[in-house]
Amino acid sequence: MSNPVLLWFRQDLRLSDQAALIAAAQEGAVIPVYILDDEAPRQWAMGGASRWWLHHGLTRLDAALREKGSRLILRRGKSAQILAELAQETGAHRVHALHHYEPWWRNVEKGVAKALDLVLHDGALLLPPGAVRTGAGGAYRIYTPFSRAVLEHMPPPAPRSAPAHIAAPANWPASDVLDQWKLLPTKPDWATGFATDWTPGEAGAHANLDAFVDETGDYPVARNLPSVEGTSRLSPHLHFGEISPATVWHSVAASGHDATIFLKELIWRDYAHLQICQMPTYGSANARDQFDALPWRDLREAGSDFAAWKAGRTGYPIVDAGMRQLWTTGWMHNRVRMIAASFLIKHLLVDWRHGATWFWDTLVDASYANNSVNWQWVAGSGVDANMFVRIMAPLSQSEKFDAAAYIRTWVPELARLPDHAIHDPETHGLRPRDYPARIIGHREGRERALEAYKRIKQ
Repeated sequence: MSNPVLLWFRQDLRLSDQAALIAAAQEGAVIPVYILDDEAPRQWAMGGASRWWLHHGLTRLDAALREKGSRLILRRGKSAQILAELAQETGAHRVHALHHYEPWWRNVEKGVAKALDLVLHDGALLLPPGAVRTGAGGAYRIYTPFSRAVLEHMPPPAPRSAPAHIAAPANWPASDVLDQWKLLPTKPDWATGFATDWTPGEAGAHANLDAFVDETGDYPVARNLPSVEGTSRLSPHLHFGEISPATVWHSVAASGHDATIFLKELIWRDYAHLQICQMPTYGSANARDQFDALPWRDLREAGSDFAAWKAGRTGYPIVDAGMRQLWTTGWMHNRVRMIAASFLIKHLLVDWRHGATWFWDTLVDASYANNSVNWQWVAGSGVDANMFVRIMAPLSQSEKFDAAAYIRTWVPELARLPDHAIHDPETHGLRPRDYPARIIGHREGRERALEAYKRIKQ
């Protein structure tokens, strides 16, 4: 029997349209391995919500592998070291994996390639970064021309099926026990609401996709309505690679509806990954240097406001609804994410990095690329970003996008208020005693933000 090959899983926890698995299976016996590596990402090690998802995703991946005659080996430590140890233990001569583009994974891949025969495959994105170039041969910085260039290469190749069988090695190496990693929260278990909303794993991803395909025609309008929640809810599945973007593209494009707006959201995901390849520190450094001088409020002054924002106690119902949905389910409606982020950055004048860190810990779809690029988009500090002076008005946004039912779901103190008052109970004199007053007025917050911005424009 020939030597086995290692299949290195990371954020690609699927069997279908998994190029690394298909290539490994064609060589013979395969040893699938997942390594919990908290050292490589350092401060970007997975947050609590992502760990909850990972636990259940790995459980279901192992079950799927066993149905194919295989199993998942779990190890914890430095990826390059663990892979080298497994190669020595098993006689494996090659490692197959998908490319990943977070700065730490790119560094780890270089280290693995120095010691082992590492074969990297595409499949995490629609197109690998650098596949499309500007007329001058450089990388795109602005989304719109990038999107047009990507569309010229679409659709992506048709997704490939999982192998019918995965050959097992003569002897399996030892594996950690998943429960010993303690990925699930205890004392307290703050994730009790997650299972109500989510089914991690490849089957859950395809179920969400199937449900969304039937609603694709409503997406252009419904995606902005928190009470309808007309989004795909595929973001955590895409982040953990439980479904490929090519699979999503082909299914949605075949829906019979004009899916252009949604498909461009998949392209935005590619765009975000391109930006972190060009600027690996996107999660911690302003892409526009001028924002380094913006006079953010120090958390010694703004700490209570930041705490109120995290807890959903700002006195702005749509902001509070979003923050409570985030805490309860590990997810927040996209329109509300923008409103909540804008409120923190501009109304409260708190550095976007504090908000990004909170989202990193509490989102089940906490992608380094998307989280970083989206926060900097709202802040105005990104390569291609919203202007800082465009300040979202939470009260009017709530009414414009008909968030009354959404607020009733997540802010029960306001559930009995009529539609005309629920977006702004304080102005209507209907604020319940158990609901906080606004921590800052809209005009006051807006004027303070614009005054701060003037300092970096001078």
